[in-house]
Amino acid sequence: MLTLNEDERAIVETARQFADEFLAPNALDWDERKHFPVDVLRKAGPVGLGGIYVRDDSGGSELRRLDTVRIFEELATGCPAVAAYLSIHNMTTWMIDRFGTELQRRTWVPAMASMQLLGSYALTEPGVGSDAAALSTKAVRDSDDYVVTGAKQFISGAGANDVYVMMVRTGGDGPRGISALIVPADTPGLTVGPNERKMGWNAQPTRQVILDGARVPVTNRLGEEGDGFSIAMNGLNGGRLNIAACSIGGAQSALDKTVRYLIERKAFGKPLSHNEALQFTLADMQTELEAARTLLWRAAAALDADAPDKVELCAMAKRFATDTGFEVANKALQLHGGYGYLHEYGLEKIVRDLRVHQILEGTNEIMRVVVARALIGAA
Repeated sequence: MLTLNEDERAIVETARQFADEFLAPNALDWDERKHFPVDVLRKAGPVGLGGIYVRDDSGGSELRRLDTVRIFEELATGCPAVAAYLSIHNMTTWMIDRFGTELQRRTWVPAMASMQLLGSYALTEPGVGSDAAALSTKAVRDSDDYVVTGAKQFISGAGANDVYVMMVRTGGDGPRGISALIVPADTPGLTVGPNERKMGWNAQPTRQVILDGARVPVTNRLGEEGDGFSIAMNGLNGGRLNIAACSIGGAQSALDKTVRYLIERKAFGKPLSHNEALQFTLADMQTELEAARTLLWRAAAALDADAPDKVELCAMAKRFATDTGFEVANKALQLHGGYGYLHEYGLEKIVRDLRVHQILEGTNEIMRVVVARALIGAA
């Protein structure tokens, strides 16, 4: 698992080349202009980045989750915000590929895997975050349609997306009353709110998705009524790994910039890299990132193997990698002194982008709950 073979190195190199050519040179400009680079996202499809762990008969790359986290780490070295959107799009595409009917798969997955259609996941609501099973968006059956009314909050890509996998309430209270619907973005009655003004992730829009009597065909339901919460949680296992990988990639980029800066920058008559205290800080940063990466690969291998402890391992990896990634990036900014605070050096953008990773795909407090419940339940 820890030593890459020739094929695995080729996969990683392809992702790094995409990041170096298309993401890194534009990341600061996109952040400053709050520009969502749809044209660049379209380029991700032909190199297999739109359906990384989707079956190949649907146009996907059908790679392992272990390959996937390595890919997202490399993409995030170029721009964590765009890499994170690709993570969400891949999770959405996989959910349709994994739980959809053959007709649903043929209708949606090839175009999503090729990035001709952009997709996102819609679970969170204005009054419902960590307690996802309490969602209130209603889908009432009316003949061959569901009539959907409610609102979804913090939806990545909203306004540019073509399709959403949306969790709605078709039954009673609690998780068993939740179903998953494939909702086209052009559905009458579906609108989006203004782009949120955010600390980071400025290279992807974040909006409310509002539904007012939107009619969605029953044939767009994933699985049976009541399956939605389980489908959502299955999707989030992979989403948590991917966002953890984005944190490691962003932090590794920040660390690499810092090593170069300390070698070049002189103070008190010698390069800063000669200062032993700063060397110790660099060593700790690298050690922490390597520990996070190792745990992430372990969790990805567990998800590939459908191991009984996969859920808690995904939660551990997400919590540890996103906390570590933010801390390493923040230390990198500090080691740049005043220059780290300047936009042109790129450190402050990485710090802003990585901060939200500790919140989304399940807050890190909820990750601790997941791990603790598994630990206590096994006692």
